[in-house]
Amino acid sequence: MSRLAILGAMLATLTLTDVGLGLHILHADGDPLSQTDFRVVVVLSVPVYLAACWLVQQPGRMPSLWLILGIAFALRIALLIAPPMLSSDIYRYVWDGMVQNAGINPYLHIPADAALANLRDTAIYPNINRADYAPTIYPPFAEMLFAAIAAISPTLLAMKAAMLAMEAVTIFCLLRLLNLAGKPAAQVLIYAWNPLAIWEFAGNAHVDAAAAAMLVLALLLRATARPGLAGLTLGAAILTKFLPAIAAPALWQRGTAGWRIIAGALFCVTALYAFYIIWGDAGSHVLGFLGGYSGEEGLNTGSGIWALAGVGLLTDLPTWAAPLYLSLTAIGLAALGCWIAFRARPNQGTQADTIRLCRDAALLATTLMLAISPHYPWYFVWLAALTTVTPSPTAIWLSAGSILLYANPLPDHFIWQSLVFAPALLLAFREYRARPLAPPIQALQGSF
Repeated sequence: MSRLAILGAMLATLTLTDVGLGLHILHADGDPLSQTDFRVVVVLSVPVYLAACWLVQQPGRMPSLWLILGIAFALRIALLIAPPMLSSDIYRYVWDGMVQNAGINPYLHIPADAALANLRDTAIYPNINRADYAPTIYPPFAEMLFAAIAAISPTLLAMKAAMLAMEAVTIFCLLRLLNLAGKPAAQVLIYAWNPLAIWEFAGNAHVDAAAAAMLVLALLLRATARPGLAGLTLGAAILTKFLPAIAAPALWQRGTAGWRIIAGALFCVTALYAFYIIWGDAGSHVLGFLGGYSGEEGLNTGSGIWALAGVGLLTDLPTWAAPLYLSLTAIGLAALGCWIAFRARPNQGTQADTIRLCRDAALLATTLMLAISPHYPWYFVWLAALTTVTPSPTAIWLSAGSILLYANPLPDHFIWQSLVFAPALLLAFREYRARPLAPPIQALQGSF
């Protein structure tokens, strides 16, 4: 417990130091030296966190849960009251909520549209990114969440507090899952002390906090034999960030329970999209900036995908490289999902069933994130929640090590990103060697 307390104190010190540096940057209008110091201190929190993750997985007497939760709470308070320092997405969240509460469908207008001129203020509107060309990209459940929060208080503090409430849901569900799996409650540290979760949710209020909460809640509902509710919650997770859809095969059950999960998810997705499609005759506009975003991030050309970007350094990528890569990725993920969904499972409600459920969800999510290699660190935070019950070195590294993406000093992204993705691939290979997967086709044949 004393060693864990020391590590927690180190994390707190680094966090408070970064808050001070971040506030200095804001007041100094972006002092380059301070920005470098800020990023270095953020990155220094990663080895401290990894040491804490290793410590709680060691056999023997477990540290106090209240110590872990108390430090997790303290780490977030300073960032809750500080302005956002690493991203401006929170301003779009508040804006979308204000637009909806004014009776306007957020998918129909860009923020700079003259139709929304009466909503402009000096606190939110000037800080919205892509305000002059991009409609909102966020799915319907996220938009409903923004509207509900803005109806209470259209402020940054309210949005941050709401995302912290989502984190509380995540931690509660993880504690329940750890109990069902027969694992030590102290393992909740893997999520609760994750430095990226602290910065991205308490600091920047990214909506990924809600996506993680809904997905972990879906896993808990599935583990406790509530398939219909699990499906509805999975649908909410998908309509918050899209990425949680990859975990659907992990929740599948044979018989009527599996179909109830599918029905619940489809009902949620269909109903929420129908609402926004009908409201204001939005039609296909409900996809928002999704198509433009994929082009902006280089997914269409392959320049935004780490593996293809490496090939691009050696030779010009043909136009078919990205579509081929994405197609093969989709086929591979589909095969992995089918193997996970249809192989033999432990009995419902057992410790083995909960362990398999959480491990499968983490495996699917980690594979997806390695394949698409996003540029933004906060895309990886949900892996910390999914790997809490069944710790995976690959998922833990990605969920924390991706904070390095904030500190890139090089003009080329590939070389610096390799510091994140190359170790992740080595860890994944090591995990595969330790516990190889059964051939998916063979497992499918056996299931029938």
